[in-house]
Amino acid sequence: MRFIGNIEAKIDAKGRAFLPATFRKTLQTSGEETLIMRKDVFQHCLVLYPMSTWDAMVDNLHSRLSRWNKRDQMIFRQFVSNLVSITLDGNGRFLIPRQYLEWAGINDQQVRFIGMDDCVEIWSAGNDEAEMSPEEFSKALEEVMEKNEE
Repeated sequence: MRFIGNIEAKIDAKGRAFLPATFRKTLQTSGEETLIMRKDVFQHCLVLYPMSTWDAMVDNLHSRLSRWNKRDQMIFRQFVSNLVSITLDGNGRFLIPRQYLEWAGINDQQVRFIGMDDCVEIWSAGNDEAEMSPEEFSKALEEVMEKNEE
């Protein structure tokens, strides 16, 4: 399952958004019905994970943490507690809770859905944090690719 693309969309006054058709098709093809929405760990955007992807991430994290370590338990609790389970309605819409919209800086009705391979990010359409400048991107990509060839 791969989500690709950068699609601008609108949310309504109640905070409902249509998942873009290309992403809905990817979900349907893979037989997924439930998505998990959480705040991104690194940036002010929201992330939608298909349930199978979410389960794999949680299993991976849980296997790296000790139930008997206080810090590990706090990490796990914070990772799994601040999320929303989403099922699309018959029209392909879902509700984004108000506090999530505020956290992501989505103050107007313009959003951007970005396919990130196994998940979909939701950004405020005016947020330029989502991308590097072309110069930064080419330099970072060059460094990453050189590192992997060594």
